[in-house]
Amino acid sequence: MPPSNESAPASPPLKIARATLHDRIVERLHDMLIEGELAPGERLNEVALAARLEVSRTPLREALRVLASQRLVTLSPHHGAFVTRMTRAEIDDAFELMSALERFSAELACERVTESEIAAIRAEHAEMMAYWARRDLPRYYRANQRIHDLINRAARNDELRETYLALNRRLHPLRLSSNRSAAKWQKAVEEHEAMLAALERRDAAELGELMRRHLLEKRDAVLEGWSHEDR
Repeated sequence: MPPSNESAPASPPLKIARATLHDRIVERLHDMLIEGELAPGERLNEVALAARLEVSRTPLREALRVLASQRLVTLSPHHGAFVTRMTRAEIDDAFELMSALERFSAELACERVTESEIAAIRAEHAEMMAYWARRDLPRYYRANQRIHDLINRAARNDELRETYLALNRRLHPLRLSSNRSAAKWQKAVEEHEAMLAALERRDAAELGELMRRHLLEKRDAVLEGWSHEDR
């Protein structure tokens, strides 16, 4: 049969470019939320934010809608967009649930993790410790979260992962802020050392309890300085 003269339809490059830009804006805004550049309760000035990110307001608004679906931003028809401010009760509930998800991830990971995955976690741990030695909290936190994420992936449970990711997005800014005290940061580092040792032994009970307690201590650190107005 002679080859057809019909060519395959061209991919829509503008849509791909737009999707990529949209993803980059979401990621950048997420980083700004985590690192405290955008504070809880802060009203988001779209004009100023678009200028800062060097984008138009249309993809910015699309990104804000994504963050609103993740409950990181609150959209008001009459007042615009605000960084979501969780109440004390919401923080308590969210960390309590996350502590259970982290424990379950740890228990499953100890059963299912491969040697190559443990090696990857060990490498991330070494990188995290290097950032800690330099007192680089933002990069320390990113390495820290990659460790938690790798453990969750090693659990190999898609439903658990979906729930974990959705809740963790809301808690990122609070998890980072819990290490702003030098003493609490030191304790968190020591706990991560113990977690890695338990994972290497595949001790599900110990690792699960370590991670559960680790999250509840982060909750307590966050709530220590929480205003009584946000109960």
